[in-house]
Amino acid sequence: MTQKEALDILKTGRNVFLTGAAGSGKTFVLKEYISYLQNLGTDLGITASTGIAATGMGGVTIHSWSGIGIRDSLDKSDLQEIAEKKHIKNKVKKASVLIIDEISMLHHFRLDLIDRIVREVKNSEEPFGGMQVVFCGDFFQLPPIKRMGGEEVFFAYHSDAWKSLNLKVCYLSEQHRQNDIEYLKVLNDIRGNSVSDKTMEILKTRFDKKAANEPTKLYSHNKNVDTENESELTKISGKVFEYKMQERGRKNLVEGLKKSCLAPETLRLKEGAKVMFVKNNFEEGFVNGTLGTVIKCGFEEIEVKTFSGKIIKVERESWRIEEDGKSRAEIIQYPLRLAWAITVHKSQGMSLDAAEVNLSASFERGMGYVALSRVRSLEGLFLRGLNGMALQVNEEVLEFDNKLKELSKTNASHIRTMGEAKLSLMHDEFANKVKRDLPIGKVEKKLNTVGETKKMLDDGKSIKDIVKERGLKLGTILDHIEQIKNKDPKYNIYNLQSNISKNRFKEIYNAFRKIGVGPGEMYKLAPVMELLGPKYSYEDLRLVRLFL
Repeated sequence: MTQKEALDILKTGRNVFLTGAAGSGKTFVLKEYISYLQNLGTDLGITASTGIAATGMGGVTIHSWSGIGIRDSLDKSDLQEIAEKKHIKNKVKKASVLIIDEISMLHHFRLDLIDRIVREVKNSEEPFGGMQVVFCGDFFQLPPIKRMGGEEVFFAYHSDAWKSLNLKVCYLSEQHRQNDIEYLKVLNDIRGNSVSDKTMEILKTRFDKKAANEPTKLYSHNKNVDTENESELTKISGKVFEYKMQERGRKNLVEGLKKSCLAPETLRLKEGAKVMFVKNNFEEGFVNGTLGTVIKCGFEEIEVKTFSGKIIKVERESWRIEEDGKSRAEIIQYPLRLAWAITVHKSQGMSLDAAEVNLSASFERGMGYVALSRVRSLEGLFLRGLNGMALQVNEEVLEFDNKLKELSKTNASHIRTMGEAKLSLMHDEFANKVKRDLPIGKVEKKLNTVGETKKMLDDGKSIKDIVKERGLKLGTILDHIEQIKNKDPKYNIYNLQSNISKNRFKEIYNAFRKIGVGPGEMYKLAPVMELLGPKYSYEDLRLVRLFL
């Protein structure tokens, strides 16, 4: 299934399980759909099973959103207590759509508990109170962690809640990491439990290779990671600088943010320390997983030279939880952590330029696939060990995955044969259902906002001026311009080229031409971003795409 087909199904309001292999664009589709809903003014819950994934989408953990916390069970009084909490009641009751990313790491029994809470709050017997539910993830990732003495753990698809939702499966089949076909073949061989002699021959070429820049080391156990990082830091002569995390807001929410954030409470650095950025900032030229070396550190001053040679003056970044447009909790820290080593579990959701992977102590099926799929290319992989379990996958997951592919094929075939008029009607019906009811004055303002942007463009104002004067995000203004161009393809926007240098414009423009249009005659952003890397933002790409 293509990304466009998946988005078309999502916009009908059906409950969806969005899945696919590494590099298929799951996160991109999810963010596109979230943006679509936000432009409608929809009240939605943006959540994930892990804090790292949640903060990456600007959301919260499903445990926090639902009020379940770390509970493994709920009696009637617990259920009523959570349902009556004002902050839980308000957001759950208003929500029309619930998104849960990294569903593979959520325990089956917790999904059932979340369903019970939502039904209680919404006073409804329908699954999840009748709202649209979107799960995203890949069950070839690592499974939920079992607590000592805890209940037997099963994947989320074993839950009653999953079975009750009648989910439409959208299995993305396109590949957007097009720069290393050989490595993709290796990953797909592991994923399909079809590791051959040829697969092993390719992997063996990555043993005992020496990296030009020392890559991040991935280990299966925390003790190896802590030992490695502390050992490497002490080897460097010079003064240690400590940078304390700043925090504000409700204590329990702040604690949740701390647990979900990869930046440490106290960041200890020396000049020469190897670090990894733990947040995306396309404008500054780094993404979650970018590696570099500290070349300067002092009082509230850090400079990092990335392995690509870019020097970045690092500023503190903010991680926050927002409700109803207001910040309820916030932590502020430099978006860095020591990166000589991290665990395979912690690496989930990251993309690394290079990694030294030691799987000689693998203890979980799927660990090898997770570790290897973190690396962007075969050239960036440096293998130091494999045990018998490292390249195995869960047989149950493999069988389930084959069923998902068949269901997705049926859904893709159905959406392809559906007439445009019918599909558009379904989109409009769902959009009208989830649009937030606003006071008349606000509705008029919402309707006129694209017109206001057009008037400012007609007056010759730059995008930067429009963003500043209107107090809106750059992405929102680009949404408006795209709507204007869709309505009037001949609308003159050539003065907007001044918003980006000629060289940058030319490089992005040529990249779009090189990749070409995808299904539906659309120029897609993800393949171009993958080709060009983090030196350009999605907004840069969207601006240039207007001229194609």
